[in-house]
Amino acid sequence: MNQYDVIIIGAGAAGLMCAATAGRRGRRVLLLDNSRKVGKKILMSGGGRCNFTNLFVEPANYVSQNPHFCKSALKRYTQWDFIALVERYGIAYHEREHGQLFCNDSAREILDMLLSECEQAGVTLKSSCEVAAVSGEHLYQVSTNQGGFLAESLVVATGGLSIPSMGSSGFGYDIASQFGLNVLPQRAGLVPFTFTDRMKGVTERLAGISLPVTIQCGDQLFSEQLLFTHRGLSGPVVLQISNYWKVGETIRVNLLPDLDAVALLRDFKQQHPRGSLKNLLAKQLPKKLIAELMALYWPQWSERPIADMPDSLLQEIAGHLNHWQLKPSGTEGYRTAEVTLGGVDTDELSSKTMESRRQPGLYFVGEVMDVTGHLGGFNFQWAWSSGYAAGQYV
Repeated sequence: MNQYDVIIIGAGAAGLMCAATAGRRGRRVLLLDNSRKVGKKILMSGGGRCNFTNLFVEPANYVSQNPHFCKSALKRYTQWDFIALVERYGIAYHEREHGQLFCNDSAREILDMLLSECEQAGVTLKSSCEVAAVSGEHLYQVSTNQGGFLAESLVVATGGLSIPSMGSSGFGYDIASQFGLNVLPQRAGLVPFTFTDRMKGVTERLAGISLPVTIQCGDQLFSEQLLFTHRGLSGPVVLQISNYWKVGETIRVNLLPDLDAVALLRDFKQQHPRGSLKNLLAKQLPKKLIAELMALYWPQWSERPIADMPDSLLQEIAGHLNHWQLKPSGTEGYRTAEVTLGGVDTDELSSKTMESRRQPGLYFVGEVMDVTGHLGGFNFQWAWSSGYAAGQYV
């Protein structure tokens, strides 16, 4: 049975970074992945251009039962460290809104860079390698379809449950449970909302329409683009708030985030008393959306002049425009989710090394643990940071 210093299960972003970091320390590293082609999520991310990090990485950009856990790793391997690596390889990139960084050409450049780092560090990579079982305590035995392997350190970098078509599974959680670690319940994150009430028909008829809004759930608030789809609501702002939403909760949508709707409607009434509301709002909102709102809440007023509307009605309408309350029935689930919320309880792990507190030599990095970033390159940065942190100690 072949023996290594470190075995890493999962050759995604976190696994590749951990392997390269450990290999540069002179550790003999075996990196296993069940896919024929590794790094699929890297290749598909950012529309094929890989939103590889963000200029404004802060602990507040992460969701976790222990919000302090991510601080150590993010401080020790920052976005600037990864940007320096990207620049060293001559990869051209650009900044988009909210500090998001993307490759100019292709996500393939990021994957090739990481594979090159692993190769230079002497990492042994085995693809199409299905892990059947893991056992051991001080020396870990990994049984696969390509034979058995031994190592004193085992790193679980298997990701979460999101996008099962890419080969994701709950195997990492199974390993954690096998060794007695607590695993928190999982749910889909960064995912579109669905509806089963009358809003389902509304979103179907408005499919393809996009507009800037502010969405709030509890005390969390995001301002970005909203997209109506045949299945419900999507767009960056919906994906962001989905990390904080739970079934049964209401979200509040501000369709006019830069305007006081009450003042706007009163001004319409004074300046354009004979105009209809749907025509007067046409400069602020898509006509189809206005028509749907009128049909939902005030069908009898759709053609009436605004002068006929009492101020109490205008206040009610303004309330819907600035605080439209919606109750999604659910989300599209792991099929389209970009990340998985929950996972290996961070209280079980060292925030410095990512090692299990109760199982020496067992490490977890990336999405498999209970740390989930906002949309915009934050999850990749967690993969780089946590992979690097573990790679320094395995």
